[in-house]
Amino acid sequence: MTDPARIDVHQHLIPPDRSRGMAERAAALGWPAPAWDKPSAIAMMDRRSIATGVLSYPAPLAAPDDPAGARAGARRVNEYTAEVVKDRPDRFGHFAALPLPDVDGALAEVAHALDELHADGVMLLSNAGGRYLGDPEFDPLWTELDARAAVVLVHPTAPPGAMVPGLPGPLVDFPYDTARTALHMAVNGVPRRYPGIKMILPHAGGFLPYAAHRFAVAARLHPDTTPEGLLDDLRRFYFDTAISAGPASLPSLTAFAAPGHVLYGSDFPMLPEEWATGFDAGLDTYPHWEDGQLHAINRGNAELLIPRLARA
Repeated sequence: MTDPARIDVHQHLIPPDRSRGMAERAAALGWPAPAWDKPSAIAMMDRRSIATGVLSYPAPLAAPDDPAGARAGARRVNEYTAEVVKDRPDRFGHFAALPLPDVDGALAEVAHALDELHADGVMLLSNAGGRYLGDPEFDPLWTELDARAAVVLVHPTAPPGAMVPGLPGPLVDFPYDTARTALHMAVNGVPRRYPGIKMILPHAGGFLPYAAHRFAVAARLHPDTTPEGLLDDLRRFYFDTAISAGPASLPSLTAFAAPGHVLYGSDFPMLPEEWATGFDAGLDTYPHWEDGQLHAINRGNAELLIPRLARA
């Protein structure tokens, strides 16, 4: 049975001043143009038994050569999202956008978003203009997020290089980029060096759970680690179920993820609602859940990550 009170850690919003740009980006990626407004989002959540959706903005904030535009864009997006949450804190949470690769700008926005806007965490794209999240230049940001024990959603974006014609980037390239940045972080010791951060990988980590033991061979190229140590670091990540609750993916995800590290995600409105019902049903009807496991995925694990969202 569907849990009547899911917490959706992977739900998006599109501020009105960004709807045209988002539609153009979706078209360039071969994907349907998403549409968002608060009443439609709440209606969708009611239909899908989602009590609370943690909102994030899932696209670059500005052109790669426009750091000032990215700073301004992050501030506008975050202040808009904070107002949505302020109006309905029972239905929405907030992962704040950060203007990477501008580390100083990202640090300033962390302070504003977490201290002034009371965001529930932050969201980073899987690469920032081709720079992946294990880049040592991002260490000051990880240090600050670790000190705050922050929740971080690592959202996929287009990898460098051309899209394969006829294969939409969100369908094929985004899972690849999620796995690429997760392995890059693990090889560079980010999860191990910053254990206070709780980092969520959408879409069941892309290819990560399925290919984790293959990826662990990367440790052979680094004399300061071992395959077993690298696997331990990869298991520090959390994973959401967006577009991933299928009969082939769930066994791999649940076999690899640490206990308590799987969370419900919808990816609305980037994934049209009518495309998502099969994944919700796949989660509900999976025949191998242990007692309490489905409720933990739907809600309990997210309550531990974001206690504000716990039911009284």
